[in-house]
Amino acid sequence: DKTLAGVLKHEPAEIFRSPRLIFGDFMAGAGGERVYLEIEDLGAMKSVLEKYLEDYNSMALVRMPLVMFHDACEHVARIIRVLRRPNGNALLLGVGGSGRQSLCRLASFVSDFEVFQVEAAKNYGMQEFRDDLKKCLMKCGLQLEGTTFLLADTQITDEQMVEAVSNVLNTGDVPNLYKVEDMEAIMQTCVAACRQNGAVATKANIFRTYLARVKETIRVVLAF
Repeated sequence: DKTLAGVLKHEPAEIFRSPRLIFGDFMAGAGGERVYLEIEDLGAMKSVLEKYLEDYNSMALVRMPLVMFHDACEHVARIIRVLRRPNGNALLLGVGGSGRQSLCRLASFVSDFEVFQVEAAKNYGMQEFRDDLKKCLMKCGLQLEGTTFLLADTQITDEQMVEAVSNVLNTGDVPNLYKVEDMEAIMQTCVAACRQNGAVATKANIFRTYLARVKETIRVVLAF
């Protein structure tokens, strides 16, 4: 403590005012002004997140009976902070049943992001995954809806799925993903945005605009 006080010219108690260092912009609650500040009152944070959880359960088809203890609240705050950043993608590590997916769903709800998750049935393969991924990307690029693409390790049935997710993270695109009718929808929807950006409305520029919209609105979260 003496060394710290000598270097920082302040007493440790003046710097470490809270037992946990947590920041967030959600303390005003749903509909409130989002101001990114340090959260010093852990009890108030717990109450706010419990209210968000109550709102989520009132609208969701599948309820999440979570217990919002302090560690869970801290993890939710961290995920929210990542999702709120541009290109905010996350890797959640933990044992099965530790709440990675549930906390991600709650954090996405707080951040006004919808969660898109594949349903890996018995015969679910790479083609089905590509179709689901295309549906998610087009929703982001055409409708500009903030979406969390949540993928768990148990849903990966083919190593190529990981490569496809890597392509989305790098470029927002997967090679040979779109059919002719998909490209027509992309061209019609994004041509105006392309011109607003000051670019000539060629197919390449319109598709580049579409990819920019995808990367702006999608958040990839891996729960491994």
